[in-house]
Amino acid sequence: MSKLKLDKVKIKEARSFALRIAEDVQEFIDQHTTVTVERTVLRLLGVDGVNDFGVPYPNVIIDHIKEKCDLGNGVSHYIASCMKSTQLSIEEIKIKIENKELDLSVFPLLEKEEVFAILNPLIQESLYQIKENKFKRKDFFDKYGQKTGPLLYVIVATGNIYEDVTQAKAAAKAGADIVAVIRTTGQSLLDYVPYGATTEGFGGTYATQENFRIMRKALDEVGEELSRYIMLVNYASGLCMPEIAALGALERLDMMLNDSLYGILFRDINMQRTFVDQYFSRVINAYSGIIINTGEDNYLTTSDALTEAHTVLASQFINEQFALLANMKEELQGLGHAFEIDPEVENGFLFEMAQALMAREIFPKAPLKYMPPTKHMTGNIFRGYAQNTLFNIVTTATHQRIHLLGMLTEAVHTPFMSDRFLAIQNAQYINTTMKDFGEEIEFKDGGIVKTRAAHVLDDALNLLKEIANIGIFKTLERGIFADVKRPIDGGKGLNGVAKKSKYYLNPILDLMVQELKEEK
Repeated sequence: MSKLKLDKVKIKEARSFALRIAEDVQEFIDQHTTVTVERTVLRLLGVDGVNDFGVPYPNVIIDHIKEKCDLGNGVSHYIASCMKSTQLSIEEIKIKIENKELDLSVFPLLEKEEVFAILNPLIQESLYQIKENKFKRKDFFDKYGQKTGPLLYVIVATGNIYEDVTQAKAAAKAGADIVAVIRTTGQSLLDYVPYGATTEGFGGTYATQENFRIMRKALDEVGEELSRYIMLVNYASGLCMPEIAALGALERLDMMLNDSLYGILFRDINMQRTFVDQYFSRVINAYSGIIINTGEDNYLTTSDALTEAHTVLASQFINEQFALLANMKEELQGLGHAFEIDPEVENGFLFEMAQALMAREIFPKAPLKYMPPTKHMTGNIFRGYAQNTLFNIVTTATHQRIHLLGMLTEAVHTPFMSDRFLAIQNAQYINTTMKDFGEEIEFKDGGIVKTRAAHVLDDALNLLKEIANIGIFKTLERGIFADVKRPIDGGKGLNGVAKKSKYYLNPILDLMVQELKEEK
């Protein structure tokens, strides 16, 4: 039952504006492709590996097409036509292109039906593997059951995947339900996916298919020992958003950070590139049963959490609609928000309670991802531990699902295993001692909590109305989100965007969308 008594008409109106915003962008998405989208198609056709210079073969082929052909036709046409004309396998094609023994532009384009018929066996192999992973995840949950209440989410980020494994297993044994391998600094700006296992990274570990495989195997092993399924998280964001989503799907990741605005605002990736890439990545995640984590919490690291809370809610509404247009169920939408109000603010705890409960009531089916205090952590570990305890109380009382644990040493150093253990212990204590606290409390009419939630909803509705009138592109240019301005033709990766021709075909995307619609 609703404790806040939010105006349902306003919530419905906010969703309608958010849908208008998303549909406007979807029209642009449907008319464009990117180098990353086409590399993702190649990966799902089975193209893998790197050349002698460490360049991934998907990049080699797409660079060749950009030079010799029209990317707007889609890579599927060129590969299918080459396979028909030469009888070469896709493995042989990639080697011959690398050795400059093959020119894809010389082969005539085929009818779409013939392209599909030629590529379908390769497509089905990848789709079968992805579906098998989805069934295997379900089997684990059927075997061990699913935990109720907040899922305790911790981070490992040593730079060395093998050390990450050690720390991840220790975290699982201490009680963590979700392990996220933070991606190394700057990887979001690489326009390729590194290859193989990696042991060097700054502020995190490279996201590669082999690293995904290593960590998935390790978490399955410790999960078997603990009779629990340990969920694995990485990042489907940056210039390789759909590629990494595909690799995560092939290696049975369970959650992926995947926001429609984060890369634009905080990594200066071109907005046109980001919107096109995020659509395919979300279709892949939806098809794979992978929960996405959106990044609204980041707004509050650059803006004031008290005055800009409505931008978080507005972004949640927009992210929800983008996900629905990608045929993603609400149960896979880990919409983000954060406990980031300055602790010096009088009654800040009540404001945090209002905002968390507001998100829970507006998005009842979403496994909300609640982020801990970071901006106002000072290095005083005792105060930091108290801040995280208050955060844990709000998490439990408002039934957040994905509970990213705060570290008492935030702003001091990368967490030690002991810091992570104390964070897990704190959350477990609060979850136990205050288990039904949220069910026992009510909020008075006209009080701080209800008034705050209603105020944030009103402001978010007004903002969504404004965005719907001017469009998301102009909104981003004006710096309405997170006080960050981005030009439509600026940022990184714009030269990787191509307008689709009338011949364009992406059979993998079409098949995934078709199956997702049939599931509804």
